Amino acid sequence: MHRLKTFAARLRLLTTAQSAQMFLQQRSAACALRTFQSKRCYTAPVVAEPFLHGTSSNYLEEMYYAWLENPKSVHKSWDIFFRNASADVPPGAAYQSPPSPTAIKSVLPQPLVGSQASVEKLVGDHLAVQSLIRAYQVRGHHVAKLDPLGISCVNFDDSPVTVGFHQVGFYGLSDSDLDTVFRLPTTTFIGGSEGALPLREIVRRLEMAYCQHIGVEFMFINNLEQCQWIRRKFEKPGAMQFTPKEKRNLLARMVRSTRFEDFLQRKWSSEKRFGLEGCEALIPALKTIIDKSSENGVENVILGMPHRGRLNVLANVIRKELEQIFCQFDSKLEAADEGSGDVKYHLGMYHRRINRVTDRNITLSLMANPSHLEAVNPVVQGKTKAEQFYCGDTEGNRVMSILLHGDAAFAGQGIVYETFHLCDLPSYTTHGTIHVVINNQIGFTTDPRMARSSPYPTDVARVVNAPIFHVNADDPEAVVYVCKVAAEWRATFRKDVVVDLVCYRRNGHNEIDEPMFTQPLMYKQIKKQKPVLQKYAEKLISEGIVTRQEYEEEITNYDKICEEAYARSKDKKILHIKHWLDSPWPDFFTLDGQPKSMTCPSTGLKEEQLAHIGKVASSVPVDDFTIHGGLKRILKNREVMVENRTVDWALGEYMAFGSLLKEGIHVRLSGQDVERGTFSHRHHVLHDQRVDKRTCIPMNHIDQNQAPYTVCNSSLSEYGVLGFELGFAMASPNALVLWEAQFGDFHNTAQCIIDQFICAGQAKWVRQNGIVLLLPHGMEGLGPEHSSARPERFLQMCNDDPDVFPKITAGFEVQQLYDCNWIVVNCSTPANYFHVLRRQILQAFRKPLIIFTPKSLLRHPEAKSTFDDMLPGTHFKRLIPEEGPASQNPAGVKRIIICTGKVYYDLIKERKNKEMEATVAISRIEQVGCELEEKERFWSELDEVMESIPTGERVVIGADFNGHVGEGNTDLEKAYDRVPREELWYCMRKSGVAEKYVRVVQDMYKRSRTVARCAVCQTEEFKVEVGLHQGSALSPFLFAIVMDQLSEEVRHESPWTMMFADDIVICSKSREQVEENLERRRFALERRGMKVSRSKTEYMCVNEREGSGAVRLQGEEVKKVQEFKYLGSTVQSNGECGKELSPFPFDLVKAEVEKYPEAELVWCQEEHKNQGYYDYIRPRIRTTIARARPVWYAGREPAAAPATGNKMAHLMELDRFLKTAFNLDAFQDQP
Repeated sequence: MHRLKTFAARLRLLTTAQSAQMFLQQRSAACALRTFQSKRCYTAPVVAEPFLHGTSSNYLEEMYYAWLENPKSVHKSWDIFFRNASADVPPGAAYQSPPSPTAIKSVLPQPLVGSQASVEKLVGDHLAVQSLIRAYQVRGHHVAKLDPLGISCVNFDDSPVTVGFHQVGFYGLSDSDLDTVFRLPTTTFIGGSEGALPLREIVRRLEMAYCQHIGVEFMFINNLEQCQWIRRKFEKPGAMQFTPKEKRNLLARMVRSTRFEDFLQRKWSSEKRFGLEGCEALIPALKTIIDKSSENGVENVILGMPHRGRLNVLANVIRKELEQIFCQFDSKLEAADEGSGDVKYHLGMYHRRINRVTDRNITLSLMANPSHLEAVNPVVQGKTKAEQFYCGDTEGNRVMSILLHGDAAFAGQGIVYETFHLCDLPSYTTHGTIHVVINNQIGFTTDPRMARSSPYPTDVARVVNAPIFHVNADDPEAVVYVCKVAAEWRATFRKDVVVDLVCYRRNGHNEIDEPMFTQPLMYKQIKKQKPVLQKYAEKLISEGIVTRQEYEEEITNYDKICEEAYARSKDKKILHIKHWLDSPWPDFFTLDGQPKSMTCPSTGLKEEQLAHIGKVASSVPVDDFTIHGGLKRILKNREVMVENRTVDWALGEYMAFGSLLKEGIHVRLSGQDVERGTFSHRHHVLHDQRVDKRTCIPMNHIDQNQAPYTVCNSSLSEYGVLGFELGFAMASPNALVLWEAQFGDFHNTAQCIIDQFICAGQAKWVRQNGIVLLLPHGMEGLGPEHSSARPERFLQMCNDDPDVFPKITAGFEVQQLYDCNWIVVNCSTPANYFHVLRRQILQAFRKPLIIFTPKSLLRHPEAKSTFDDMLPGTHFKRLIPEEGPASQNPAGVKRIIICTGKVYYDLIKERKNKEMEATVAISRIEQVGCELEEKERFWSELDEVMESIPTGERVVIGADFNGHVGEGNTDLEKAYDRVPREELWYCMRKSGVAEKYVRVVQDMYKRSRTVARCAVCQTEEFKVEVGLHQGSALSPFLFAIVMDQLSEEVRHESPWTMMFADDIVICSKSREQVEENLERRRFALERRGMKVSRSKTEYMCVNEREGSGAVRLQGEEVKKVQEFKYLGSTVQSNGECGKELSPFPFDLVKAEVEKYPEAELVWCQEEHKNQGYYDYIRPRIRTTIARARPVWYAGREPAAAPATGNKMAHLMELDRFLKTAFNLDAFQDQP
């Protein structure tokens, strides 16, 4: 790695002339900009001046700056030399011999009076001292006592660390010089008010500043003012002084940090909590940063951190109620909110409180994060930027961020660099972040030598000139001082800073992990290590700051607080995930967190508004601004389109953005090359062709009272920038935040953000987000990496159920959007693109929106919309039906092709060429779905069997109940294995299954034979019987047949019955009827050899009256619950029913398909069969039509790569599947 080796370097010697030309510039230029350029003058006749060579450059520079500020502050000989050089005297003639020794006495320090050494020796000694001081500044941290365990063996490089009393000889000094007084250069502050010190004192003070429990890395910073600021903070005598009050406060914070972990260990010793033992100083460190920042005017602090120490930070920094934390350890509590929830050490928090030190309001939010280390970093930065933007904080005075890291992750995860790289970019800077590294010197089980190639885990911070403060975490006062300096640095320079807390991990990776397997020697030392709280308490007691009684009382008081909170936690009945929300949106939802409306207004606009925005889009609103000639043609074309009342993709987007801005909605568009657009279609930023860097954003000139429009080219990063924009979108629901990939293929570089935050964020953390992803997608022969946004991956994670046709009610469309985890669309018209962008803001809730945007359609002559498609009353079309001749005569249509996106234009062109407009209908699905996990469907292998078997009656409750309704859920023990085989064959035949299929199933389960084989022989064949195991694709189907038959036998007064897997759900009009039906079914089940589980059977009453009795089964009271979940529906005791649905347009597809009863159904896509939309679309269409007809496929065959890079191969593939799509006999011979 790169290290500064100032004192060990072998530099080429420079002549006097070269040295003078390098450093002696005009005074004004030197003061304004310190840039020096050496000039080669090898032939110049000069007098030998041995002290003016290249190795003296640092000293010469300091002397020159000191002379510029005050000529009397330097020796007379230097004054004469610099005056002559400034008067253009040739460098060789500028030097004059120094005054006589008599004159020297008046300026030399007393110990040097009477010295007869030459000026050369005098200057040489001072240069040696200067090099010694610089050695401490550059490499003092190499020998600082940073490791509390004393076992660190970091290998910095092969050169010696030449600091200390015993190393003065390296610089040409000797022990006899230790008492000699030397003048201090201006680049050190160890003298305080003194300008000269004995060498012995110089070394002692440097040792105290740089070689104790703090190691300062800063000499790589290329800014002299910043370096001087850091020197002053650490070198000035008495800098690290604490008052008795500050020490007592620090002790109290250490008590809270330590005793919190001790309390959790006592109560839940076997629970994973990723405690802070070994780095307890983190809590006072963070509180010091927050206190100092609050003092400097900060009102809002946003934190991101990994799992280690998170609960302690929540309790003692954010001040989360302790009982809510303790509830997370109770495995018996059920969640009160929808969603999967998350483990306790991933949860976030938002809290506004009074800072007790400054007595000012401060808002603290700790962002929820996944187990993917460092992934939360850009999210925190994005939210910080948004909070600064919305409160007008253009310099970071009021809002700041703190990021915590582990040592292994900080060095190992690339997202750390991507986030650092954003810190000084104009549209991404947060004006300085304080990074705190919990450096426990191990990554799970991996030693640092195997985890990184650099000596420190923090070396990545050097790329942004961030100072790095290493500190021994077993010295709480050193930790607190370093954190004060870090907060002051951020307030002064608005730049990042790193605090490296060198500590240890007292337990394993988690509390039940055994670390001695892999680090035996380290953990032997850790076991001997006295806890830091005990050491610091003993120190303060010995100093007389506190008494032992006061110390023990502090411990007792905090233990009491924890015990009382623990007792309160026992009274809790449910877990509220919403209490852990890290980004609340006040006034956006109702008080109970629901949308204020479940309707969406029309997304259309008045024609005069469209015309006005179109006029802005086609003009330059700034005078004397010269644009490129090609851009003039583009703007002229836009003007013509507006006059003709048409829009293309770029203009449709412009009108959507512009209309939202006019309504006060901030729009932020970010990504690589988004200002112009990857395909040169957008041009939202105009560049003056005559004045460099002069730009104009017409979108910001739509209306005087509009919201600002932010469009910014990002760095070449997907992971970091998408995370940043996601965080930006978290801050406010009243903003349209979009991230555009350069090509949709590149989104997978940010897959972690997509999977962990966007897809599952609301389910895990009850946190809505309206981020929009624009992913250019389309097969155009541009190769495997410039063709596919991988729609199959997004659709795979949608949370709708492909097997359930939803109940179509009023508000169905909006309810679908609300129930999904994200919305996936593939628009084929500019108008639909316009509407979906506006709908994203106008709906009363927020969901991530994934848009597969076009490439070739951007300029396709037929891919245009008219103003009529965007006027008031219009809206986003989830499905665009056939509107041509085929729709006029549905009975004559032989085939209906359903597609999505760009392939529609290829299909209509081919249909026109074949003159099949009347016989083939083409419909477009525009809103495909949202990410879900598709369940395996056993009928995909047994289609013929399924077609011949009635499914039995399963009634899903889908409406509110006004009456008194009861439900019972009966669970069967080992139900599949308990079904008698003869009973199974009987039920299959009774249900109408053909005998040949019964025999097939009998062969699979009853008549199997096998052999046992070993190395030398095998047995004869023998009979085996296969159990009907749960999890098998066929088992639920066969079991359902048995249960259907059983239901027929026990059915009485038309009860509603729902059955799935090994559960029977009964719905009756009263509690008494539920009890009667449960008993009747128990009897019938046990008569067939099956058994009801007493522990899992439960019941619920809807709209229950007070004083009602309990439901009993054979005398035992059945467990009562507040909600049932069944087949994607959640039925609650208050009568409401929530459906987990996808935005797939079931209703519109059903209507479109039923319109053409005689037509074949063909799904057509340009993607390969194993990619794209087919696996998502086919089962949903099958569900829509009750599997009455097959859904054929026309498209590319399965392949590993998403596309070909050969244009001819691309065209041949396109021609092949288009012919299949319009060949009416193509599927005749297929089974």
